[in-house]
Amino acid sequence: MKKFFIILFAGLCVVTSCIDDPIVLPWTPVTPVKPDPPTPGPDPGPQPEGKPRYVWIDASANFQYYANDKEYIAKDLTRVKEAGFTDVIVDVRPTEGTVLFKSAKAPATKRLAAWVRSSTGSTSYKFVERTADFDYLQAFIDAGHAAGLRVNAAINTFVCGYGGYYGLESEGPIFSGNIPESWATVVNYSDGVRSSFYKGVEGTVFMNPANDNVQEYMLTVIGELASYKDLDGIILDRCRYDDTELGSDFSAESKAKFTEYLGSEPSKWPVFDAGTTSGLPAKLTDEQKAWVSFRAKVIHDFVAAASDKVHGINPKIRFGCYVGAWYSTYYLSGVNWASPKYDTAKKESTYSGKVDANYSSFGYADHCDFMMLGCYAAASSITGSGEWTMQGFCNLGRKRLAGDTEFAGGPDVGNPTGWEKGGQGAKIPATINACINAADGYFVFDLCHIRMYDYWPDFKKGFDEYLNTL
Repeated sequence: MKKFFIILFAGLCVVTSCIDDPIVLPWTPVTPVKPDPPTPGPDPGPQPEGKPRYVWIDASANFQYYANDKEYIAKDLTRVKEAGFTDVIVDVRPTEGTVLFKSAKAPATKRLAAWVRSSTGSTSYKFVERTADFDYLQAFIDAGHAAGLRVNAAINTFVCGYGGYYGLESEGPIFSGNIPESWATVVNYSDGVRSSFYKGVEGTVFMNPANDNVQEYMLTVIGELASYKDLDGIILDRCRYDDTELGSDFSAESKAKFTEYLGSEPSKWPVFDAGTTSGLPAKLTDEQKAWVSFRAKVIHDFVAAASDKVHGINPKIRFGCYVGAWYSTYYLSGVNWASPKYDTAKKESTYSGKVDANYSSFGYADHCDFMMLGCYAAASSITGSGEWTMQGFCNLGRKRLAGDTEFAGGPDVGNPTGWEKGGQGAKIPATINACINAADGYFVFDLCHIRMYDYWPDFKKGFDEYLNTL
């Protein structure tokens, strides 16, 4: 299963201070014009009743069932449909950086490290080998459409390998040499600036989003994915900087681009003191605030290019991104997922003194056809008006997206507080009611948890209750 939650929740640190005068840049940023909407395709026939209901299918967490068995894929997708979902989101570029679709650019997935459940219910962490040669993504498209589901493909974007835990070998293209080590992000650690890639690293290895070679590589991979003519949607996950808050990326490539952004050499490099990876200074300099906006610009520009790439190859495919709904601190990931119409510095207190006047210009919602908001609150925090409640996440998300794109929001029913050990089926209908009425759809992570804790009847009950209100 995904391991990032420990890092994620521990790293969310809110710091406030007064607003300083914004840095004056030698140019005026222009918000790129949103591309024309996709050309309507053939009549898709009858559409599902109500708002869309999405379930995420993580690659490694479900690999023991699907890696070599098309029949199991079809069986589960039929059950997904019967439970009331309308869409699946299948992970086809896991955190290892290999792919589960036809690609001439990226290496194919041969094995994934995962917690594997035995017939007796015990679990062990080990590799699941893929020996089958059928097209994994196409199998989901065929089975999903046969069941009456839309099928969306998700990729972990700026990743290139996964360092093994529990004595397992590391896996991924940066370890095999398919991706150069120089593409790994450079981090401002407490002991100095150095690459995040090293032998013995544990966890996900990120690439530098500001590296032109990295962007070209990923746009090629995204273009290959868009060539699946029957695919319904593409979603970018981990389209961000790595899990070191503002500690990355401080490579030579990033310095050159930041210098161009500023119009002059930065007075200090890195712009933060060594080890600024788990907290921020109480007060930021103008250059540090410009750095926060610069990183948001890098991600914005890539999302815009990826959207153009997908629509240029197949205008019928919907394009979007998954993001964590905790926008108040999401600048730490180098991402502004809001509408460029949303004045972040004025409307978000946690951004006071953290960003310059250009930050709002780099909101990328207007380049997405749809978005998934991870409303990953505790099992006890379903309704409410603020962040870290599922309903609050959705209501605030609507304000921040400002109508630029449709979005679905919903919980992780396996990892946050209260969800870890299952037994929360009675709360599933409440999560549906709280999120689907506040958003344009419902989203849940992950199918493995539904299977593990037998939440099928609970989702059916919740979706039936929702549909009965229409």
